[in-house]
Amino acid sequence: MRTGTFARATALSGAALLALTACGGSSDDGGDSGSGSGDASSEKLVNYYGTDGNMGDPLGEDFEEPGSLAGMKGTLPLTELSGDFTERLLEVDPGLGTTFNYAGETYDAIVITALAAQMAGSNQATVFAPYINGVTFGGEKCDSFAACLEILNAGGNPDYDGASGPQSFADAGEPAEASFGIQQFGEDNKIDNAATRYVLAGDVTNAATDEGPAPVAPGATGDPLVIGTLLPETGDLAFLGPPEIAGARRALQDINAAGGVLGSEVRLEQGDSGDASTDIATQTVDRLLQAGVNAIIGAASSTVSLTVIDKIVGAGVVQFSPANTSDQFTTYNDRGLYFRTAPPDTLQARALADLLAEDGNNTVGILARNDSYGTGLADNLEANLIADGLPQDSINKIVYDPTAANFDSEVQQMTDFNPDGVVVIGFDESSRIIQGLNAQGVGPARD
Repeated sequence: MRTGTFARATALSGAALLALTACGGSSDDGGDSGSGSGDASSEKLVNYYGTDGNMGDPLGEDFEEPGSLAGMKGTLPLTELSGDFTERLLEVDPGLGTTFNYAGETYDAIVITALAAQMAGSNQATVFAPYINGVTFGGEKCDSFAACLEILNAGGNPDYDGASGPQSFADAGEPAEASFGIQQFGEDNKIDNAATRYVLAGDVTNAATDEGPAPVAPGATGDPLVIGTLLPETGDLAFLGPPEIAGARRALQDINAAGGVLGSEVRLEQGDSGDASTDIATQTVDRLLQAGVNAIIGAASSTVSLTVIDKIVGAGVVQFSPANTSDQFTTYNDRGLYFRTAPPDTLQARALADLLAEDGNNTVGILARNDSYGTGLADNLEANLIADGLPQDSINKIVYDPTAANFDSEVQQMTDFNPDGVVVIGFDESSRIIQGLNAQGVGPARD
């Protein structure tokens, strides 16, 4: 754990240039302009940050002026996917371009589910769920369904390291260690993929040690495995839908090409999760359960998952999210049927705190949406910053209503605080918050 890592940088390279002349008074009244000089015409270099809910090209589409977001950085669960894997995703959906967020995690969730069902010799979730953690550690390494199935057919025990990297699930059914991407926007207000770098957070030694039951006899057959998806085709996370859906479809193709599960092809039932402002997820879950699915992959939104998790696990079906990050799920009473390939926010908060320290921020403002995702990540980030040596009074955490008509009050509070770095933990409403900050001279604006 770091201590005392926060020291003002002489220059915050790669950060957005934020004009802070509106902050903390002016030279007319003798107040401090926030630059340390009292000169209202001076500027201050400020780091601007996002997270996985807004670090994507859709955010930039709301800004017409080139360079409006240039230098804005952020963290998101992201693995350096192989060229072969991304090419195979593009075969499924050529429209993905260079956006593959959570595609690997979705792919891996389905492969792990399929392997667990084959190891259990059953498509019943309550039977194969106890095998899921054990698929991710111990045993013999394999990096595809076909390779793992070969190990199983030889009487061995597979340890799946997939498209999103080594899994190594903890007892709670989530990664003990995970890869995060640090990305930033370029002059075109789009993610500069060439500048992406990767860091690890967590500790693989925290993985579970109980591999679960021994696999049944090789070649077991049974009723077909049916997998449903609960992924965002509409709503405020719709930009995550295409890569996740492509990952799901690619996984089904690869599994079935290798012979399927329990002697039959795996069937996919696709469904939309919508977002927390609609009842689409509940309707989709009802339809998927009626279709007889054994596992549901999704939702992407933690808040949406919390609205349907009891219905899913109560029906004796596995829920396996590729993108839920709220730490609420770590201790949730899920009857042993909820899993995720996405890391909990305790890990992303660590990666984000490290980035803030690296950039030399001595004061940090946090604007977080009021839901399980926003408040969970904000609370964990704040705790990490304090543990790293940043004083409590150097942090201003503001929680906002994402459905509010405007964010004038929150923007004014952040303007008055005048931080070295601003973190926005939100979804599509993030653009309105940033535009509001910009109008007050504390957004990622260019002269």
